[in-house]
Amino acid sequence: MNGLYENEMRLEFASKSNNEAFARITVAAFASQLDPTIEELADIKTAVSEAVTNSIIHGYENSEGTVKIISKIFANTIEIEISDTGKGIENIELARKPLYTSKSNLERSGMGFTIMESFMDEVSIESVVGLGTKITMKKLIKKQEHQEDEKELDMAELGGR
Repeated sequence: MNGLYENEMRLEFASKSNNEAFARITVAAFASQLDPTIEELADIKTAVSEAVTNSIIHGYENSEGTVKIISKIFANTIEIEISDTGKGIENIELARKPLYTSKSNLERSGMGFTIMESFMDEVSIESVVGLGTKITMKKLIKKQEHQEDEKELDMAELGGR
């Protein structure tokens, strides 16, 4: 483990759609040590869900492979890397466009990358056709200390009266 990170978690699972919930919950449990709000946790779960689903449906299509997740925590930030060794993405810029889907026959909405980008602070995509795809997402978890400080100040003011 790199000394830059406070904690790290690795997970590998078969590219079966019923493992998507497992991945989402596992990453959320790991992220919980940063004490995120319910909204921040929901954002992380949604982004992980989209990335894992993309790996399963688009990366491996009708074959089976392995989806890997590496999550790292540092400086109130969670970094989540989701990768596959599937078919890769031919045109990343096109794939990032809202409503674009290469699987219109499956009634896909084409919003996976757009959703990831709206719920996370940073999203990067690396892909090589025939070798696979790696999506790296980062989210800063904002500490609620200022709210706690305000509560303490309010309590001190009440005690002083």
